[in-house]
Amino acid sequence: MPSKKWAHSVQAIAWLSVAFALASCSQAPEDWTIQGQAMGTTYMVRIPHPPAQMEKDELAALLAAEIERVEALMSTYRPESELSRFNYGSSTDWVPVSGDTATVVAAAQEISRQTDGAFDVTVGPLVELWGFGSRMDVHGRPSEQDIAEAASHVGFQKLEVRLEPPALRKQDPDLHVDLSAIAKGYGVDQAVQVLIELGVEDYMVEIGGDLRAAGYNKQGNPWRIAVERPIPGEQALLEVVAVEDMAIATSGDYRNFFVEDEILYSHTIDPRTQRPVTHHIASVSVRAASAMLADGWATALLVVGPEGMEIARSNEISALMVERLGDELREIPSENW
Repeated sequence: MPSKKWAHSVQAIAWLSVAFALASCSQAPEDWTIQGQAMGTTYMVRIPHPPAQMEKDELAALLAAEIERVEALMSTYRPESELSRFNYGSSTDWVPVSGDTATVVAAAQEISRQTDGAFDVTVGPLVELWGFGSRMDVHGRPSEQDIAEAASHVGFQKLEVRLEPPALRKQDPDLHVDLSAIAKGYGVDQAVQVLIELGVEDYMVEIGGDLRAAGYNKQGNPWRIAVERPIPGEQALLEVVAVEDMAIATSGDYRNFFVEDEILYSHTIDPRTQRPVTHHIASVSVRAASAMLADGWATALLVVGPEGMEIARSNEISALMVERLGDELREIPSENW
């Protein structure tokens, strides 16, 4: 899987160009735009029809607190987070966790099963070994011995989750879980839940490129979001899609790599082979009912590559793959895209 910090500014993620899509829309004085920083990236919330029962600053505080709550549970960069405590522990017994963490892990494990392990939240040791992890010290191709050693502590089958009561269990004491390929989307969903409970029907919530929108913008039209062309070093428009009562996320493979002996090694690690992917899919966008699922499935299908479109069809996932053919790009949409 791609190496994903909370922030993807250095990672090979094909960002949804939200700012470009929204900048052209004039903002009436009563519109609310709430922005902030969290999960190592930025977030933005657009509300064309603000709730009458509260002030903007009050809502901004509620949203910031909810996003912070998710990060405090699932960050791998905070040693005091719930997930970090689980990772640092060596117990192979059930470890109680929050319902939130168990929910996200359960969703990740289901995607892992559906993709035969292409999506794997335990892949961190391999990502670090290939130089695309927290240190970002790309140093060339590792030895076969080192790959085998790192792979011995990877495998979604070595991780168990239960929802009632919520708990995690690892079969390998050295197993580490990284939810950053799916938890950012969950943060979007939880921020959306705050708005829903306040009766807000028209909104757009985005965290670091993962986005969910409902209702209509100020002009009374569905939200229109720009998907970026997967071109290294550039920000260019691929297409604009309408997003109404759904989420969208894009994962890409074109900003973080190294070249050795004229071979390009992508940051997208396939847990099944323990090596960077070799296919030519440059990015995958997914639309889903929740940002958590859009986030996770976009990453999973990027790892699988061209064969992932059949998985998308069998799971009724709305997906757009972009294949790189030399200097050309070819779009491969699912029938429901």
